[in-house]
Amino acid sequence: MLDVIVESLPNIPIGRQPVEIVERKGLGHPDSICDALMESVSVALSQEYLRIAGRVLHHNLDKGLLVAGQSTPAFGGGTIETPLKIIFGDRATCDWSGAKIPVGEIAETTARRWLADNLRFLDPARHVVFQNEIRPGSPELVDIFARPELTANDTSAAVGYAPLSETERLVLAAEHYLNSPEFKRRFPESGEDVKVMGVRLGRVLHLTVAVAFVDRFVPDARTYFDRKAELQNDLQRYLSPRLRDLDAIHLNVNTLDDPARGGGGVYLTVLGTSADGADGGEVGRGNRVNGVISLNRPLSLEAAAGKNPVSHVGKIYNLLSHQIAQRICDSNPGVEEVYVWLCSQIGRPLTEPWCVSVGVIPAQGASPGDFAEPIRDIIHRELNDIQRFTGRLTRGELPVS
Repeated sequence: MLDVIVESLPNIPIGRQPVEIVERKGLGHPDSICDALMESVSVALSQEYLRIAGRVLHHNLDKGLLVAGQSTPAFGGGTIETPLKIIFGDRATCDWSGAKIPVGEIAETTARRWLADNLRFLDPARHVVFQNEIRPGSPELVDIFARPELTANDTSAAVGYAPLSETERLVLAAEHYLNSPEFKRRFPESGEDVKVMGVRLGRVLHLTVAVAFVDRFVPDARTYFDRKAELQNDLQRYLSPRLRDLDAIHLNVNTLDDPARGGGGVYLTVLGTSADGADGGEVGRGNRVNGVISLNRPLSLEAAAGKNPVSHVGKIYNLLSHQIAQRICDSNPGVEEVYVWLCSQIGRPLTEPWCVSVGVIPAQGASPGDFAEPIRDIIHRELNDIQRFTGRLTRGELPVS
């Protein structure tokens, strides 16, 4: 029988601590682009493996890299001098029963489709070059996929928590709103490269937001600053009614701007992402699997995006720990906050983690004895149902950043 340790934590719940810092990197941030591309490639490759082999074969594509291009933004529209470069790295099964699997072609086709679907002003045919560095896997790790029962392919630890704090929810809401289709219709000059940093001091949330402006929609500096002010006011109006326990939101947008420096003093891009000429990106440097980077919480350092969805615990346990934590909160009103740690041991069945630990901050008047056994029941159910969970990962149904 799996031993599940349940303990009461003496911690102050995150929302009542004096300081909380939360970050969210948006859709067009170079790190987010890398995560999304490599995860999309993993999903596409998994579907191809299922088609030809009836099962997902070995692959781990969590070493993607974006090399920034070179651009010259200008009021009214600038130019791209050097395209972005996307490098696909790590390992994948490249043949099955003597037949070659076009891994590189699948990766490039999938990446082109994602870029075209998600970045309005980036043309994959003109603005991106691809470099395939995907190689076959090591014999021992490949052999895991030929065994009757899939086992953990790594010794790794993950942690998930629930519920999200008000700060975390507002930071997420801000980025989702700024990158929503409705917002882009009203503010077409706002690019997809958005970053939101939230610092809560007591009951006041301070947000610093970076939004890459698309230069073709900005004829001059006055237009830029006018539209930036309108964007900031619009976001303020959207977020303020969503306050629950907090008293206020103080919002700033593009704080590096300097009106005295002309085109060099504003955040202009050609394609709506800093990747066109300023910043590179890498898988695993962006959001955690629940969509935020919360510096007051314990973090899993594994890069989930691109890892295979049926045996790599760096992906599976990362997402599963958050799902279990949410299940515990939803079914136990005596739990104010919960943390779930899962640690694998390479070679062990996925249903039998090496260590499972649950830390609970009880609600006022509740006792750990009230929910220890229900929590253990949830853990056992979720682990026993792990095949259904990995199936959802295989189909790309769960976001990983």
